[in-house]
Amino acid sequence: MKFRAFTLVIFACPILASAGDWGKAPVDKVPAIEDCLDLGGTVRLGYVSDYLYKGYLFGGDAVTSEVVYSFEGLSTEIQLGIAYANVVSENTFPNVANDDLVLSARADLPTVAGVGAAVSYTYHAYPEGTDSIFWPSGHSELGLHLSRDFAVVVVNFDLAYNLSLPNAWNGTLPTLGNQESGAWYWDLGLEREFDLMGQGIVLSGGVAYADNYWGLAPGSQSGGRSSGWNHYYLRASVPVEINGRTTLTPFVGYSGAPDSWLMDGAPDWANRQAQSDVLHGGLNLSVSF
Repeated sequence: MKFRAFTLVIFACPILASAGDWGKAPVDKVPAIEDCLDLGGTVRLGYVSDYLYKGYLFGGDAVTSEVVYSFEGLSTEIQLGIAYANVVSENTFPNVANDDLVLSARADLPTVAGVGAAVSYTYHAYPEGTDSIFWPSGHSELGLHLSRDFAVVVVNFDLAYNLSLPNAWNGTLPTLGNQESGAWYWDLGLEREFDLMGQGIVLSGGVAYADNYWGLAPGSQSGGRSSGWNHYYLRASVPVEINGRTTLTPFVGYSGAPDSWLMDGAPDWANRQAQSDVLHGGLNLSVSF
């Protein structure tokens, strides 16, 4: 019995000695933890106090969502996206869509002389407002996007050609009577990021010009012109990195349209006289995987 007891003690000692570390590997044998595999996807959720599309105020208190998948194909990076915005405070102007479903594809082009370039295709649909005054059955756009980093500031230029306008709108409102073909939209913007006490702040602004994009301009103050300066905008955002894959970004923006600009006097969802001074803000959450 003594021998058996002694034998049990001999075998039990190493077990008891490591009893407090059960389930833990020795420090020198812990395998290196690899970073999570990046699958190329990004999910964005957000809220905006006013939903603006190319300077036009569709409504207020909108909830937004977007899923983007990026991958390498045809020797370039390709992005496929689907986004949806639902306007909670609906537009009181008759037949204006109160939601926006967006399908998009974008491909990067080779950089030339420091200018980054990309082309895109975008389709907009309005599930809750198929009889919208804007493009009854949705509309498609081709886009060209240019960007140049000058260190002091980043210059962005976006050009959109709408495949449906302006005649889609004219068909809905025949009194506008604009049968010109082609609908273009230019957007020239500047952007710079500052560091304030370790936190990045992004300031941006720009100006947009529309050529037949709105058919005859929607505002009485614009005189029913087909083309002209659309609006200008300013924006400040604070991207807060929660971790390596999650960023929370509050922002505040301003959209303006001086006298004679196309958005000055455009029908307003809040029944104000004009859309020329829209101060808005919101919050975006972005998670990559």
